[in-house]
Amino acid sequence: MDASNWIVTIVGLLLIGLIAWFFWGPKKGGSLAKVSSSGYQEAMIRVKNGYSPARIVVQSGKPVRFEFTREETTACSEMVVFPDFQKSAMLPVGRKIAIDLPPMKEGIYDFTCQMGMYRGKVIVKN
Repeated sequence: MDASNWIVTIVGLLLIGLIAWFFWGPKKGGSLAKVSSSGYQEAMIRVKNGYSPARIVVQSGKPVRFEFTREETTACSEMVVFPDFQKSAMLPVGRKIAIDLPPMKEGIYDFTCQMGMYRGKVIVKN
């Protein structure tokens, strides 16, 4: 291989690494859910090119309500799935859809689209 082939190969590997880190690398922080007068911890989640926020921090032992608003028409964003709770919901474009979850123990719970490409986490703390 000559020098130009090596440069293209190295740049390609660096780009693959950057893409992998962006999508699957460690994420920090999170948005804190607010406690409403109904007693639920609530967070609004925008669905557009993923979930925003994708990490929501809640307190253990209190029920949770997420309100999803889908702002795109891609097939991947049609549904949200909470596998640990056997819950899922269709997300029509432009409508707010509420999903209630029971009080949870401390830990991390995933939520995804039906294809597993959009990912989020519920971080439960004491």
